[in-house]
Amino acid sequence: MTEGKPELIDVLPSDGFTPEERLELGASLEQNSEHPLAAAIVRGAKEKDIVLADVKDFRSVTAGGVAGTVTGRLVMVGKPDFLRDEKISGLEHLEASAEKLQTEGKTAMFVAIDGKPAGILTVADPIKATTTEAVHELHALGLELVMLTGDNYHTAAAVASKLDIDVVEAEIEPAGKCSLQPPAKHWSY
Repeated sequence: MTEGKPELIDVLPSDGFTPEERLELGASLEQNSEHPLAAAIVRGAKEKDIVLADVKDFRSVTAGGVAGTVTGRLVMVGKPDFLRDEKISGLEHLEASAEKLQTEGKTAMFVAIDGKPAGILTVADPIKATTTEAVHELHALGLELVMLTGDNYHTAAAVASKLDIDVVEAEIEPAGKCSLQPPAKHWSY
């Protein structure tokens, strides 16, 4: 459905953190990740001529986020639940900001630095030029289309709305996409 070339869109800091600081630390951490959204953050930082630092103690949690030490600072990037599991509190104001961005079809990744919420990085993957026509043709055949995604419901719903997708299955972990069992969260759109 999308180009498969996500791009960094927004760098929104929280109080006490500059956009440049958060992007430098977040992109430095993400350079160790294999996720396509991480690659978009790294590319976006390099396009802004940000020099990336080395990372120590890098770890990745599938469908959650990444953590490590960058220039002596503990940095985490991921979903809010991942950060909460890592004992980061006070994410509510960032989640409220992220919801608006997600309704625009952007994927929001939350950043914490030294145990404090530091802001949001958003990434978006442009819809392929041929997708709208393909969806129309599939509907003409009488098919109901289901979108399975690990992304947040608001982001998935925004994309589904643009494409006239019938059902959205959002916040699905990778293993859930292969399962014959219905996912835990199901929304008809």
